[in-house]
Amino acid sequence: MTDEQIKGPASYFPSIEKKYGRPIAEWKAEVRARYPAKHMELVTMLKDEPYMGHGHANAIVAHTLAEDGRK
Repeated sequence: MTDEQIKGPASYFPSIEKKYGRPIAEWKAEVRARYPAKHMELVTMLKDEPYMGHGHANAIVAHTLAEDGRK
C-alpha cells in the first residue's frame, strides 16, 4: 500500500460520494449511457438532472472519458 496522494479528477471522488450518496461507478455508468455525447453535454446532464455542482460533474466526466480513451 502506498501513501501517494490522489491527484486530478479522482481527488474529488470521496467528496462526491459523500455529498450525493452514490458510488462513483454509478455516476460513470450514467455518463457512459449518454455516449456519444460530448464532454460539456455530459457535464450539463449531471448538473441538470441530479443538480450536481460543476466541478464535481466535470471531474466525473473527465475521468470517465479519459478512462475510456475518449475526448
